[in-house]
Amino acid sequence: MRFLEIIEKKREGLELNKEEIQFWIDGFVKGTIPDYQVSSLLMAIVFKGMTAAETAHLTLSMMNSGDVLDLSKISGIKVDKHSTGGVGDKTSLVLGPMVASLGAKVAKMSGRGLGHTGGTIDKLESITGFNVAISTDDFIKQVENIGLSIVGQSGYLVPADKKLYALRDVTGTVPSIPLIASSIMSKKLASGADTILLDVKYGDGAFMNTPDQAKILAKAMIDIGKMMNRDVKALITDMNVPLGNAVGNALEVKEAIETLKGKGPSDLTELCIKAGAVMLCQAKIFNDISQAEIALDAQLHNGSALQKLADMVKAQGGDPNQILNPELLPDSKFKTKILSEQKGYINSMHTTQLGHLAMILGAGRATKEDKINPAVGFILERKTGDLVHSGDVLAIIYHDGPLSEGWIKDFKEAFQISTQPIDKVPLIYDRL
Repeated sequence: MRFLEIIEKKREGLELNKEEIQFWIDGFVKGTIPDYQVSSLLMAIVFKGMTAAETAHLTLSMMNSGDVLDLSKISGIKVDKHSTGGVGDKTSLVLGPMVASLGAKVAKMSGRGLGHTGGTIDKLESITGFNVAISTDDFIKQVENIGLSIVGQSGYLVPADKKLYALRDVTGTVPSIPLIASSIMSKKLASGADTILLDVKYGDGAFMNTPDQAKILAKAMIDIGKMMNRDVKALITDMNVPLGNAVGNALEVKEAIETLKGKGPSDLTELCIKAGAVMLCQAKIFNDISQAEIALDAQLHNGSALQKLADMVKAQGGDPNQILNPELLPDSKFKTKILSEQKGYINSMHTTQLGHLAMILGAGRATKEDKINPAVGFILERKTGDLVHSGDVLAIIYHDGPLSEGWIKDFKEAFQISTQPIDKVPLIYDRL
C-alpha cells in the first residue's frame, strides 16, 4: 500500500476504507509516513470531508494507537463528561463532585489549557500538593472507593491524537468536524468510561461559531459512540459569554467551591445541574431528569457535594483545608478595578479576547512550555445583558505585575455597550 495513493483518493473525494486508515495511523505513529504527506491528507479531509464510517474507523485506529484503560474493576456504570472548551469553564470541578455524591462513578481524564481556553488540570494544580499523575491502579481504586478522580491524560493514551493535533495546529487543519470528532472521541473511548456526556459549546469563545455547527459536531460524536456501543449524550451550550464570573485558575477553583455551597453564579449552577441530571440518568441512578435535578440541587446545599471534592483532593495528595477554607488558595499581589466609561447595556462580550487577556496575565499558556501563574485572572462584575453606569465596576483584575495601558484598553473593548437592552440567550440551546 502506498500512502500517496491514499492522499490522491481522498483528494478526489472518495471514501477511505478501514485498512487504509489503519495504515495511515500506524505509519504516522511509527514515523514511517512523513509529516508533509500526512499534512497533505489532512488538508484533503478539510476540503472533502469524511463519511460517518470513515470517521468511526479513524477514531478506532487512533484509540488503539496506545493504551486503552480497563475500568472493569470499578463497580457500576462509569460516567465521564467532556467539554469542547471555553473561557471560565470550571464545570468539571463542580459536576464531578455533585454526581459522585449521589453514587455515580466518575472516572475522568482531563487536559491542560492552551490559548484562550482553560484546562481542568491547571485549575486543580492551584491546590497545594494535588497530584494529577496518579497511577492507573490508584486511579481505579480511588474511583471505586470515593466515586471520583480527575487526572491528566496518560502519556501512552492515544499517541496518534497527540501527533495529529500538533500537526493540525500548525497546518491550518484544525477546523474539520471529522477530525475534531475523532480526536475527542478517541480519547474519551480510550479512557474506558461506559457513558459520555458532551458539552459542545458554540460562540465567540468556542471552536464552533454557531449552534448549528455545534449540533453537527455533537451528532458526529454521538454516531461514533453508537458504533462503539457507548451511551453518548450531548448538550449544546452558549460560550458567547464566559461561564460564571471567574477566569483564572485559583479564582475558578474558589468559584467552584462557592457553587458547591449553593452560592455560585446562576449560569454555572444551571449548567452543572442540567448536565449532572443527564449523567445520573446515564448511570441508571435516576430514571427521571427532573428528580435528578432536585437531588443535585439538594447536594449543593447540604454539604455533600463540597465534601466529595475535599475527599478527592485529599486522596490525590492535595490540601483539603484549601477546599474548606478557600482563602488559603493562591492569591495575587495586586487587585485592580476596571470601570465602565459609559452608561448603557452590555449587548455582547468578546469572550475569546478576554481569554487571551487572561493568558497574557499568566493564567494560560501560548505554548505548551509556558508556566501557569495560578493566582492571576479576573472576576467579572458585569456580563452581557446587564445595565451599567459610568464608573461601575466591570471587573476586578488579579495580577502580579503592572497592567499596561494597552491591556486595559483591550479589556474595556471586550465589552460592547449600547443604549438599547437585549434579550439574554438561553445557556442551553439544545439536548441531543
